[in-house]
Amino acid sequence: MTRSGKEYLARLSDGRRVMVNGEVVSDVAAHPAFAGAAESIARHYDHAHAAENRDVMTFPSPTTGEPVNRSFEVPRTAEDIATRSRALRRSAELSVGLLGRNPDHVASFFAGWAGRADVFARGGDRFAENIVRFHAMLRDEDLYAVYAIVPPQIDRSKPAHQQADPHLYAGVTREVDGGIHVSGAQMLATGGALADYILLSNIAPQRPGDEDQAISVAVAVGAPGLKIYSRRPYATAATSVFDYPLTTRFDETDALVVFDDVFVPWEQVFVYRDREICAAQWTETPAHVLGNHQAQVRLSTKMDFAVGLAHKIAESTGNLAAPPVRGALGELAAHAGVVSGLLAAQERNCEIDDEGIAWPGREECFAVMTLQSELYPKVMHMLRDLCGGGLIQLPSAAADFAHPEMAADLERYIGGPGETAVERVKLLKLAWDLVGSEFAGRHHQYEMFYVGAPFVVRQRMYGVYDFDRRRELVDRVLAGYDLDTALPGAAR
Repeated sequence: MTRSGKEYLARLSDGRRVMVNGEVVSDVAAHPAFAGAAESIARHYDHAHAAENRDVMTFPSPTTGEPVNRSFEVPRTAEDIATRSRALRRSAELSVGLLGRNPDHVASFFAGWAGRADVFARGGDRFAENIVRFHAMLRDEDLYAVYAIVPPQIDRSKPAHQQADPHLYAGVTREVDGGIHVSGAQMLATGGALADYILLSNIAPQRPGDEDQAISVAVAVGAPGLKIYSRRPYATAATSVFDYPLTTRFDETDALVVFDDVFVPWEQVFVYRDREICAAQWTETPAHVLGNHQAQVRLSTKMDFAVGLAHKIAESTGNLAAPPVRGALGELAAHAGVVSGLLAAQERNCEIDDEGIAWPGREECFAVMTLQSELYPKVMHMLRDLCGGGLIQLPSAAADFAHPEMAADLERYIGGPGETAVERVKLLKLAWDLVGSEFAGRHHQYEMFYVGAPFVVRQRMYGVYDFDRRRELVDRVLAGYDLDTALPGAAR
């Protein structure tokens, strides 16, 4: 059954330990660094929980028949992919695409893993049973999972087992009757302070000798020994919601996770000391494609927001009729259209595998991943260009409008035809929080490296693209002429 936002917030009081600004935080829902994002996640739950949204946002649980979040559905048809996409977009629109790791994201990975549990069964039937059972538990209790799947940047020239301490990178240290113990650190647990569970695994293939790190396990955020080291939160530096409307509500924070001899019960272990299966979970199941399909719906929503904001600013400043401005807006719209068009193609060109599971079109999915690091920065640059100097001459804070002399001057020199100074400043401060604030800088970096190093993504695109079919076109043309082929129309 879907849970309410109130139920989500109540569960955050589970004894978790979040380290930030020299403080150990246990009640993240009440802390200024996390409260805004926690409330935004709560709105996500309330939206899906509302009866009027159930047709799109939920589907009947195969176990209980109760409505559960659509992101957990294992898709089996093209229509399933399309319906899922509509649900994901509705969810993304609640944060205009700025919550990169909302509850839909890793839920999509678990749907892909549960749909192809046979991959996990290579390590033993119990691991396949574990992934199916854990997915069902997340789905039916409507829980929020994030992941930490990249080792920390300690010494990337050496694999885990050659580090000064072979357990700097998170991995198994010992087995006990009821499970395993994990120690070490992993990044990048975006949203970890706000989630119910963290999936610990590795997305990069492990080298021989790194079997201790070749795992996939789920750990409750409140588990003893688990510590979340948050980056500096931007929300605590915001002067008001008016001045920082995005920072104050959508700063989900990124984190390093430290596992200090954390116990993980066998029921929450899906891959155990197996390098082949640890790699296969990303490539031989639809998890990676389903998760990135969700991320691209979010990216598309974010691009649409940027385009809408640019159009509204051009209208506000009286430049909308100018041909160069309309041309720039048209180019912005084209960039957003590339992402939305490739998402539609993923639905149309979905693949049904041998187990009857639907995968969004992989060529189109990896095409967006390849272009993402270029498209988003370009859109932000164009938005900056359209805003001009207005972004850097804004009043210092909302408090300026409470001072009679300041308010009078601002109204005279900033307000426009049919628009008050407050309305103009509100719009431009929204733009600044998207392109120029510290929160904006983090999003710029996030979108550039969300899918990993660009050269790795391009290699993956190479791997899924059907070059043979395209080469056939070349071979067909080559086969149509030779050294002695006569010119068209020549006498025969």
